[in-house]
Amino acid sequence: MKSIGLTGGIGSGKSTVSKILINHNIPVYDSDNRAKFLMNSSFKLKEMIVQSFGKDSYVKNELNKSYISKIVFNNELKLKKINSLVHPFVYKDFGDWKKSIFSKYVIFESALIFETGSYKLNEFNILVICDVEERIKRVVNRDNIKKEDVLIRVKNQWNDKKKIPLSDFIINNISLKETERNVIKIVEFLNKKYQ
Repeated sequence: MKSIGLTGGIGSGKSTVSKILINHNIPVYDSDNRAKFLMNSSFKLKEMIVQSFGKDSYVKNELNKSYISKIVFNNELKLKKINSLVHPFVYKDFGDWKKSIFSKYVIFESALIFETGSYKLNEFNILVICDVEERIKRVVNRDNIKKEDVLIRVKNQWNDKKKIPLSDFIINNISLKETERNVIKIVEFLNKKYQ
């Protein structure tokens, strides 16, 4: 079974692309959501996070997201540390998930495909791009957070110029209609390739 990477900076619209793919019966593994789930459900991972970031990492057995975010998004080494703890659990979970899927290919959706080097494990990589100002506006409205907080997260991800040469497909997510048209073209290509 082939893995196709799907990525894009925060607020670029990769979740929108995911929904379109799911509507076309393409299985999508949402690694960001699964990572959150694993950080709350895996005893071993929880233990490792507490060892690295202190007992305040969890409140009433739930990940203290604001505490962790404050630490990792203001310190590159701490961000690398949390990623190095979480990613092995996510890849194992992805492998287990794939075993339950009957499809010629699946989509591995992750914000950090290029940053972690995992794009090399995929047959193809799809990059969703969008103007940075538009992305910031979307995240401020979606997550009800300050522009400064979004900018910190944007800075912790590679910019699109760095990602574009490593991508096989690029979707410029400006209008939903155009995005949908581009996703359908990619699906047609993949279905033909893996029929």
